[in-house]
Parts: sequence; C-alpha cells; structure tokens
Amino acid sequence: MSWGTELWDQFDNLEKHTQWGIEFVEKYTKFVKERSEIETNYAKQIRNLSKKYQPKKNSKEEEESKYTFCRAFLTTLNELNDYAGQHEVISENLTSLIITELARYLQELKTERKSHFHDGRKAQQHIESSWKQLEASKKRFERECKEAERAQQYFEKMDADINVTKADVEKARQQAQMRHQMASDSKSEYAAYLEKFNKEQNEHYYTIIPNIFQKLQDMEEKRIERISVCMKTFADVDRQVLPIVGKCLDGMTNAAESIEPKADSKQVVESFKSGFEPPGDVEFEDYGQAMKRTVSETSLSNTKESKEKPGVKAKSKLWPFIKNKNKLMSLLTSPHQPPPAPPASSPPSPSAVPNDPQSPKQHKEPLSHRLNDFMASKPKMHCLRSLRRGGSVPEDFSHLPPEQRRKKLQGKIDELSKDIQKEMDQRDALTKMKDVYIKNPQMGDPASVDPRLTEIGQNIEKLQSEVQKFEGWLAEVEERMPSKSDSHRKSGLYETQNSTTVSNNCAQDRESPDGSYTEEQNSEVQVKAQPIPTPTTTTEFDDEFDDEEVLPTIGTCKALYPFEGHNEGTISVAEGELLYVIEEDKGDGWTRVRRNEDEEGYVPTSYVEVFLETNAKDS
Repeated sequence: MSWGTELWDQFDNLEKHTQWGIEFVEKYTKFVKERSEIETNYAKQIRNLSKKYQPKKNSKEEEESKYTFCRAFLTTLNELNDYAGQHEVISENLTSLIITELARYLQELKTERKSHFHDGRKAQQHIESSWKQLEASKKRFERECKEAERAQQYFEKMDADINVTKADVEKARQQAQMRHQMASDSKSEYAAYLEKFNKEQNEHYYTIIPNIFQKLQDMEEKRIERISVCMKTFADVDRQVLPIVGKCLDGMTNAAESIEPKADSKQVVESFKSGFEPPGDVEFEDYGQAMKRTVSETSLSNTKESKEKPGVKAKSKLWPFIKNKNKLMSLLTSPHQPPPAPPASSPPSPSAVPNDPQSPKQHKEPLSHRLNDFMASKPKMHCLRSLRRGGSVPEDFSHLPPEQRRKKLQGKIDELSKDIQKEMDQRDALTKMKDVYIKNPQMGDPASVDPRLTEIGQNIEKLQSEVQKFEGWLAEVEERMPSKSDSHRKSGLYETQNSTTVSNNCAQDRESPDGSYTEEQNSEVQVKAQPIPTPTTTTEFDDEFDDEEVLPTIGTCKALYPFEGHNEGTISVAEGELLYVIEEDKGDGWTRVRRNEDEEGYVPTSYVEVFLETNAKDS
C-alpha cells in the first residue's frame, strides 16, 4: 500500500510521523548507550572486586597458595576477571556496532527527510501559486465581462436617445466594442490558466506528491529495518560472548571441583610439622621420701617403654608441667656443670651439707643440667615473638622447627640454583657473542664483553658460595632429623616396643612457652659431655624473657669462699660479699642470687650461707 495514493492529502501528518520516527531512533540510541555504560561500570566493579581479593605478594599468601581451596579461589578470581573482560567486549561492541552506526544513520536520515519535505513544500507552493493565478484570471474575466455588458447597455441607451449626437453614439459603440474585446481576451486568458492549472494539479497529485511520499515511505521503512537490525545486533552481542562466559563459569566449576580436603589436610602437616617427638609421661614425685624439692626430669626423657594411653592428647607445649615462666627460666639458665666443691682448707659451710651435689639424693642427673648441655652445644636461639615484633629473620632459618627449616633451606637452595643457571645462560650467550666478534671484528669489539663476563663470573662464584653455605646448614639439619625408622609413631599413639632409655631427647628442639624453637632434631643421638662454654655477660635465654617479671627477693646470703663464675649462667662473687637470694637450691647444688638489677646468676650452694626470709620459709 503506497503512501502516494492513499495519503495524498496527509502531508502534515506524514511530516509529524517521520519526525517521531527520528525521535524514536534517538531514544533507542540513548538506551543502547546507557546499556553500554552499565556494562562498562559492571565490568569495572567486577575487575576491582577480583583485584581486591587477589593474594598479595607476601609470605603469608604464598603459604596459603599451597592449599587447594586457596588455589581454587585464585582461579575463580582470575576467571571472574576474564568474565569482566567479556562485559567490556559487550560494551565495546554495542558502541561500535550500534551506537556509532545509529548516530551516523541518524544524521543521514534527518538530511534525507529534510530534502523530501523540501521538495513536497516546493511542489505545494507551486500548485498554490498556479491556483492563485487561475483565480486572478477568473476574477479579471468576470470583471471584464461585467464592464463589457455595461458598455453595451450604455451604447444601446445612447443609440436610442434622439437627443444624442451621432458622435457620442459612435463613441459609445466603440467603447462597447473595446470592452467586448477585453472580455474576450480575459476569457481566453482564463481558459489558458484553467487548462494549465488542471494540468499542474493533476501532475501534482498523481505524480509529484506520490513520488515524494513514496520516497518518504521508503525512508521510513529503511529506518524501521535499521532499528530491527540494531535490535538483533543488541542480542547477538550478548550471544557472541556466551561461549567465553560459559568457559569462565566452567573454569570456576572446575576450580571448585579441584578442591581436595585430604590434600589440604596433608598440606597442614607439611606446613606445620616440626619434626619433634611428643613429651613423655610425667613421673610421680614422692615428696614423702625426699625432704627437699627435686625437679621432675621424666617429662623430658624417653624412658617410657609402654605405649601411650589411647585418647590422651599430646600437649602442645614442651613443658606442660611448668606454669611459671620464671621457673622455666631457672631450668634453662642454671649452670649445666656440677658445682665445684668448696676449698678443702676451709671448713664446710652449714648450708653445704644438705645441698652437696654429691648427696645420695642426687641419684639422677638434674634436668637443668641436661637442658643446658643441649643449649651450650648450639648458637643462641631466636624467639618467634621477637620476630613478630619486627626483628630480622635469621639467614639460616634457625627460628623454625626442624622440618620447616629443612624445607626453607631446600627452597632457598633451589632458588639460588635457578639464579646460577640464569647467570650461566647469560655467560654462555656472551661467550658466543664474543666468539662472533672475534671471527667478525666489524660486528663489534670482543674486549667490550669481558667486563660483563667478569661480573657474571663473580656473581656465579658468590651464588655458589651461598649454595654451599645453605647446603651445609641443610646437611646439619638432616643429620639431626629423626631417622625414618623412628618416625612410625603416628596418629597420636606411641607404638615403640622394647625401647631403651635415650637421654636428653625431649628437652631438645621443642617449642618453649613463648613460642621460640631450637635447632636440635635428632632424638637418637646421645648427648655427649660438652666443654665449659666461654664466659658471657648474659645467658643465652636473656633476650627470650626480657618482658618477664623480675623474680622477688626471698632472702640474703653471704659468700663463704670466692667464686670466679666462668661457667655460663653463673656469677662471680668475692669472699664475704652479701647478695640477694632470688631462688633457693632446687636440689642441683646451685642457688640463684642477684647483685643488682642487671647482675644475677648462680653460685654453688656450698659456697654461700643462705638467710631466707620468714615468709619465704613459710611459703
């Protein structure tokens, strides 16, 4: 159905309709533009979300990456980032395929519409002008006819009047003839204009206007077709990214299915396994038979031969029986050598008899001796608490448990080996370049490569020395690690049978109450007699307990003999010197004393005369 034949008289309505069509295109373009902005903002928010939860480059996140659920979450974040990228693709395609195209088409549409309606108005103005000419000719013909009729009547009147001269009659006759001629000319002109107008009107309504309206109809149909294509493209833009979005979602699903709880549980063991043996049972201390207090040693020995009772959990602390850290301090810092006997020429001190280290009550080696034998054979430990405060991590990772230390050292060796291989590759490349320069001097100076080769050689030597150093530490750790044959005690139960007592294997390499670790790991190696350590101004564990409360004074003592105090943890005293007692003899032959706030240590009990305060004795 053609607009030209059906809507020949609806020029104004068609003008309004086509203007509304252009406004619709503008509205749809705005809609797609807002949708594109939404996709862009959504993709930006998704990317920011993925970036926010991406693991940071620190040791904690690196440890977390060992677990399958953490890796799955990282994969999900990466897939989510790709998912956001697809929404950016949607936004870009909407802009390039729809918004830009519609903006250009909209300008063309406005120009075409303007041209068509300009031609329509011009044709309409032409037909209106012809109509006006026809009307003017018609009115002029009508007027001339009336004038001719009046002139004829006047002539007839003059001709009938006998009183009028013949000249007047002739004049009237000529006037009437002239008017009749003018009327005839007006009639001919009117007929010509009428014929012309009818022809132009027929051409206007059957040719010109139908052609213009047909062009407007074609323009409108093209506009509607373009809207249809854009709407289809709007859907296809989403459909095109669906396969990739599906892959992203599949990646998330596969990441979730890759989580292995058993493997994560195993990784917990790998991450936190210390390589230590659980402490043994605490033996009963019969105070009814002993008059003085003795320190229980059995909790730190491997003398038990029976299996551990099922259901009994191993304590997480090395010294579960020690509630007071000050008591632990006394155990760790008391001298590991037996106290020297008093000079033979001097009379024995009253306090020397009951506290003589050779007393029959000392049927076991004191616990503090064994602890200090262990401590004297190794460098000073590092406290994890001090590391948390911002202290530097030891290069040999001595602050870690044996198993973790071994892994760290092995990882460091692997890292250095990669660096060495990288340097060697560079050296090989430069060597080949130098050979090329030697064969073809025009390509470059061979001597220009020598400084870099020298530098790389020095770097390789330095890295190799580092590898040797870490391999030495690794060998030391592996030598002290328990053998595989002794590591069959799993699941919290001891399965050793007919085991013999191994001295000094529980106090070594355990976590102290403040979180520090030792280095010794071989529970099978028997502790040998250690030489007296060189004199030090402070004990090995002073730094570990800086924040502990100061032990109160429980009495005073007077030095009966001079004591040089060369052993670790001891203090030198002069004969007759008065000191404060902060811890009495625990049965190992040593008394802990203090000279001032910064100087304290152990002296042989037989070298001093102790005066305890009344309230201290009562307690």
